[in-house]
Amino acid sequence: MSKIVLKFLLVFSSFFALLPAGCQNDKNKTVDFSTIQKLDLERYMGTWYEIARFDHSFERGLVGVTATYQLRPDGKIVVVNAGYKNSLDGKYSEAKGKAKQPNPESPGKLKVAFFLFFYADYYILELDENYQWALIGSSSDKYLWILSRTPSLDKPELDIVLQKAAERGYNVGNLIWVEQKK
Repeated sequence: MSKIVLKFLLVFSSFFALLPAGCQNDKNKTVDFSTIQKLDLERYMGTWYEIARFDHSFERGLVGVTATYQLRPDGKIVVVNAGYKNSLDGKYSEAKGKAKQPNPESPGKLKVAFFLFFYADYYILELDENYQWALIGSSSDKYLWILSRTPSLDKPELDIVLQKAAERGYNVGNLIWVEQKK
């Protein structure tokens, strides 16, 4: 337990240290952090597979990564992030947290916490109309995830997500592709 707590303390301290620098990407172009305007939280619940992400210390070396969301009766969300260290046969790792939607007027701007009351931004930047893929970011261009309801995305769908990320100003060349179980 203390190993997990230490890991998330490091994550959040580095996250907040990066916020002032997070308004521009590698090409000095402003990144568009606007979020979706409509969200059906119940439809968003369930398991999402991580297809790709920007590198960051708290997920380094993890493969087979999933994020599972479950709506609580009070409107908050149970979050379980899980994956395997270095290979799909590696040691299983799981982090349990919580999320909330602080302002219903901005439904795509969630807050997520894995340690006490230290919340970080969870921005739903793009969402497939059928809730089959999502592009997730934060208020910093240092964080980006491509999530899918399935362990892989077909090339046409993936191309759409990558194009949307690039149009927002993200350097999609920095994405790390996450190995998933088939």
